[in-house]
Amino acid sequence: MLGFSTYAALLPELRDEWGMSNSEAGMVSGMFFAGYIGTVSLWTSLTDRVDARRIYFAGGLCTAAASAAFGLLAKGFASALGCQILLGVGIAATYMPGLRLLSDRIGGPKQSRYVAFYTSFFGIGTALSLAMAGFIAPAYGWRTAFIASGVGPLFAGILVFVLIDGIAPRGRGRLSLASLFPLHAWRRVLANRASAGYTAGYAAHCLELFGSRGWMVAYLAYATSIGATFPWAGPSIAAVVNLFAVPASIVGNEVALRIGRRRWILLVMVASGASGIVLGSLAASPWPLVLAILVGYSMLVMAESGTLTAGLVASAPADLRGAAMGLYSLAGFAGGLAGPVVFGAALDIAGGSGSSAAWIAAYAAIGAGCLAAPIVARIGANQPR
Repeated sequence: MLGFSTYAALLPELRDEWGMSNSEAGMVSGMFFAGYIGTVSLWTSLTDRVDARRIYFAGGLCTAAASAAFGLLAKGFASALGCQILLGVGIAATYMPGLRLLSDRIGGPKQSRYVAFYTSFFGIGTALSLAMAGFIAPAYGWRTAFIASGVGPLFAGILVFVLIDGIAPRGRGRLSLASLFPLHAWRRVLANRASAGYTAGYAAHCLELFGSRGWMVAYLAYATSIGATFPWAGPSIAAVVNLFAVPASIVGNEVALRIGRRRWILLVMVASGASGIVLGSLAASPWPLVLAILVGYSMLVMAESGTLTAGLVASAPADLRGAAMGLYSLAGFAGGLAGPVVFGAALDIAGGSGSSAAWIAAYAAIGAGCLAAPIVARIGANQPR
């Protein structure tokens, strides 16, 4: 994950150096998800036929190559798009195949807890990526920060391939277009109301999550420009904030097991959408208040993440788990693709990154799906089965 947030940490610097608009800067961030979406079905379908450790190792190599290419070759908007797409291809081969490796080895009541821990470590990887970029770039330049981040995924691929025992794949037959885009299997998954709900919820969650993460450092830069005197640099603050958010997913899953997944997910989604708007409106406040709200917002955004994924894994038919996870990831990271782009476009439309109203509009735009979740859930519950 070390290369995942390198661009987000350096977004204000690269936006200004390359003369990009906010919409273009958001598009570069979102292109990671284009690479992810374009290949995640391939990688997850392959886990039904090929040892998932091999897929994970290939993803590590691809991710390392993408980070190195960004550092060595990126010269502007177009080349940055290509590097971000390649990065998305690589992480698509590690995240869900890694979850498949875990879920095939852990079953029963403990599975939900293990899945919550796994998804929470996504946040730890994000924090490390931000911290590493924030430490290296000021001293050695942004290109060195990208190149150094490629070491992490390469090491991770080797660890997984060497230290995890293989399990014979369950699927048989040749890989075909139908297996890459298993529409029949996806229809069966979506016919289950619970699976469909978790998939839709994950899309709304990822739109807000990755939209807010992609622009967090830029938001801190804006707050600094209007008077905030933070004691640390923006990437360092963002790294710490992401670490604070990690336990929220784990604790949230435990709460959901007690009060019910559906109730917890809807409650948290409304709270996160509302707190984002509050954050956008208070950028001119004293820095301790800004950081407190930012931490609270980030925790709320993550609080239903593990619950959504654990619910999908539990509700998916065992013989279609790979296809169900592929669709779930496809829908979620489609939201992730839209998030940074929607945020940047809202900034431009509402007055630019120097406008307070524009930041409120941007956070409202990425939180709209979460705020609408209770209405959508009620409509769905009233539909005939």
